[in-house]
Amino acid sequence: MKKSLFLTAFLCAASLIFANGAKDAPKAKSGSIHIGVVTGTVSQSEDDLRGAEELIKRYGAVKDGGMIQHITYPDDFMSQQETTISQIVALADDPNMKAIVVNQGVPGTAEAFKRVKEKRSDILCFTGEPHEDPLVIESSADLAINADFISRGYTIIWAAKQMGAKNFVHISFPRHMSYESLGTRRQIMEAACADLGLKFIFETAPDPTSDVGVAGAQQFILEKVPQWIEKYGKETAFFCTNDAHTEPLLKQIAAYGGMFVEADLPSPLMGYPGAFGIDLSQEAGNFPAILKKVEDVVKAKNGAGRFGTWAYSYGFTASAGLGEFAKRICEGTAKLESSKDLFACLAEFTPGAKWNGANYIDQNTGVRAKNHMLIYMDTYVFGKGYLPTTAQEVPEKYFKIKFAK
Repeated sequence: MKKSLFLTAFLCAASLIFANGAKDAPKAKSGSIHIGVVTGTVSQSEDDLRGAEELIKRYGAVKDGGMIQHITYPDDFMSQQETTISQIVALADDPNMKAIVVNQGVPGTAEAFKRVKEKRSDILCFTGEPHEDPLVIESSADLAINADFISRGYTIIWAAKQMGAKNFVHISFPRHMSYESLGTRRQIMEAACADLGLKFIFETAPDPTSDVGVAGAQQFILEKVPQWIEKYGKETAFFCTNDAHTEPLLKQIAAYGGMFVEADLPSPLMGYPGAFGIDLSQEAGNFPAILKKVEDVVKAKNGAGRFGTWAYSYGFTASAGLGEFAKRICEGTAKLESSKDLFACLAEFTPGAKWNGANYIDQNTGVRAKNHMLIYMDTYVFGKGYLPTTAQEVPEKYFKIKFAK
């Protein structure tokens, strides 16, 4: 399947329909528009939260007479789904609430959106990186966006090979592997490794939402990575599906060898500041400056060519971009069914970046979802520059791999 062209092509292309039978929210004056933004905490998904803070910086918090109402769901969201659902639904009690953005869309988001629609059918419901199966979230969200788990299952392995990796270690746990998006990507990665000549290894780590918590899960990674590098060798690329695992993984790869293509939800902020001891307080919000400072430190620690990322944070962009899209729809300057308008809002926070993507196609029916978009950006390798991942044609066979629970 030949994939879509870069972001610029999207902006010139004919509009796609994203709405799931929903209409654009009624126009409203800026002063009467409230947008709810729901993210994880700093410990679970810092970039997502920073994207919400960027919206507050631009448009003000509701408590101060502004537009954005930001809340966070519990770190232990798996055992507190009803709390998460209640938090999201409570946003609909605000008569000025016009849209709700949940990033990431943790389990319970689809049910929360359903209840929101029952109370207020006029509220737009957007989610970034939904954890629930595509058909589940598509049933209640007006728009869902995912990092392209189909294409990236191939392109991450392709990039690892370009970086010189001979082995690829995929680190995850049963909850994540039960998700159609993450489970399918893992299967594609294994197939791509076989096709491109890398050895695929699956390693299990504790779920940060389990009894061990974030600290216990991170300690496990700190202890195991040196053993894995000794076992598999330094020409091994590592990948983990959980944000909380990323920092300790990067720290130990830097100390003991190994390679890292990009995070599950890539960003120069994802794991790198903590792992390499980088103070980015002066560069906050300036991603070109952030990228340069991180790159300088990584290169100084002999990491050139061995560590990668996206030049801009996906988590940050999803929160901020979806919030911007909701705002423009509510103000009547964008349309829900317009891909041009959606990508313009994402581009607001990623100037100069190249994107690729397509609508999600249901694995069983072959039907293209009108309200679910898969997107990805070129991989940036510190000390080497961009790899043209968005220019690669992903072989048709990978789109036909079906999720096996």
